[in-house]
Amino acid sequence: MARVLVGVKRVIDYAVKIRVKPDKTGVVTDGVKHSMNPFDEIAVEEAVRMKEKKIASEIIAVSCGPAQAQETLRTALAMGVDKAIHVEIAGPEYETLQPIHVSKILAKLAKDEKVDMVIVGKQAIDDDSNQTAQMTAAFLDWPQATFASEIQKGDKDITVKREVDGGMETVKCKLPAVISADLRLNEPRYATLPNIMKAKKKPLKKMTPKDLGVDTAARIEVVSVEDPPVRQAGVILPDVDTLVGKLKEAGFAK
Repeated sequence: MARVLVGVKRVIDYAVKIRVKPDKTGVVTDGVKHSMNPFDEIAVEEAVRMKEKKIASEIIAVSCGPAQAQETLRTALAMGVDKAIHVEIAGPEYETLQPIHVSKILAKLAKDEKVDMVIVGKQAIDDDSNQTAQMTAAFLDWPQATFASEIQKGDKDITVKREVDGGMETVKCKLPAVISADLRLNEPRYATLPNIMKAKKKPLKKMTPKDLGVDTAARIEVVSVEDPPVRQAGVILPDVDTLVGKLKEAGFAK
């Protein structure tokens, strides 16, 4: 049976209205509800289903971030993950953390834990980078199957159906491999109260990037974060002639 490593990220909850800081250095996070990245929830659910089907023997969840990231890991443990690893990164170092840093951390842990499969969400809803799975596969030199909407495991390989612009594509990868979960892969379960209580007793290991030999020095500088321009209100016109006249006035028609 396979050992599975799942990456989970703590993000601002999808239902929260994002507010930009007055100094335009980022978005307001203090006092704002956070939760597990929805695509990572799907990744966790898929790993748990693999264990229920006796395909996976152990599931390890990893999260990089401040101390509050442990709450996200406890949610994963309550969903059925066996143990968790928190790679603590806080302050300015976390604000400039990029997928390349996270990918190096996941790749190192995948080797150390001797896993057969790495599953992550296809992207995080805060930065929408969609890079972590691809770069993790590159650092490990493992096959990758991204945007998975169905996963079937064979003896020494996996078959993944993925959505592409023209329809569905089916790829087969040898194990070990890296997979990123798409929206239609599954519907994550809710953690029950008994499992939430059990999760408090499951092992959660704390580490730092330095322990893993990963340099998380900033590679970018955030110049400015701004709200999108306010959309002007629409106008209902009485007829086509008026519309044409308005377009001519605005310079869109001659």
